[in-house]
Amino acid sequence: MNQEGFWNDAENAGMVLKRIKAMKDKLERIEGLKKEYEDIEVLIELGMEAQDESVIPEVENSFKVLRERLESFRIETLLNGQYDRNNAIFTIHSGAGGLEAQDWAEMLLRMYTRWAERKGYTVSTLDMLKDYEGGIKSVTLLIEGENAYGYLKSEKGVHRLVRISP
Repeated sequence: MNQEGFWNDAENAGMVLKRIKAMKDKLERIEGLKKEYEDIEVLIELGMEAQDESVIPEVENSFKVLRERLESFRIETLLNGQYDRNNAIFTIHSGAGGLEAQDWAEMLLRMYTRWAERKGYTVSTLDMLKDYEGGIKSVTLLIEGENAYGYLKSEKGVHRLVRISP
């Protein structure tokens, strides 16, 4: 950033600043995880000194939460491909099968939309072709957020709905 001419290329400067912000965010998450671990250590020490068994459920719950956050962070560190940090354009097409296939495509749309919202991503519909009887023939979504492409790049191929009749 202190290099001469850095700000002359606004697009490149923006990308560099975005990467720096992402690195700072990761560092803050690491520091937060470390703080949670230290808090659990203190809680254990206090419980041992006071010989108070009532802290055991709280420690177990804190460990569970910390383990989930560590696993989430671990997965995000694996998303280090060239495009993994980018947004994703996601398309669903109903296959052969008429109305049932179109209903299944609509269920998939709802499932992926809710997943993206739970992850904190922004979902925009770029194109949607609905059938007059119900369901959707195809839909194209823009999913915006950190690592959206990394999470969704393996979601390709055919998703089948198998119904077991009694």
